[in-house]
Amino acid sequence: MIQAFAFYLFAFVVVVSATMTIASRNPVHSVMWLILAFFNAAGLMVLVGAEFIAMLLVIVYVGAVAVLFLFVVMMLDIDVATVRGGVARYFGIGLAIAVALAAEVFIAVGAWSTGPIQLARRAAPIDAAVPNIQAIGNLLYTRYLFVFEGAGLVLLVAMIGAIVLTHRQRGGVKAQNISRQVARRPQDATRNMKPVVGQGMDL
Repeated sequence: MIQAFAFYLFAFVVVVSATMTIASRNPVHSVMWLILAFFNAAGLMVLVGAEFIAMLLVIVYVGAVAVLFLFVVMMLDIDVATVRGGVARYFGIGLAIAVALAAEVFIAVGAWSTGPIQLARRAAPIDAAVPNIQAIGNLLYTRYLFVFEGAGLVLLVAMIGAIVLTHRQRGGVKAQNISRQVARRPQDATRNMKPVVGQGMDL
């Protein structure tokens, strides 16, 4: 009874927050509703026994992606009228994509309901006594070790590329000279002035 109540509560909040993410006029409010949707989706994952996915939702999506969205939205000067014009312009394409995704969901649910035995045979057997995180770790570091290392290598290359692009040499930019700042004496940094009463300061 408690699990059913928690499921319907989390599901209701996810649907409401997802709807408010799209319908909110303020982009900052949209990101906050998105964070709420992620938290409740993590609660749903905990209910079905996928605590690893729940942890990823909280740490990766809420702690990194959604916060990054929030910072970007707060730093950018977004014109709401222009955004609404773009939504109205591509409404037909968005509606077609939404219909296609809904059709895929219904087809997947129908395939699962008609042949669960065939789908269960294709799944890898997992011992019920093994925790979810331990089972995923065993697969990642044994069977899919090279794929996991390859994904890490791709992320490392992307990180190095971003650092190189950020620290490339640019013209007309005043660089910081740390050694010169450290070697500067206090008497060279400040100057005592004795201005005459009623006369301005000469810089």
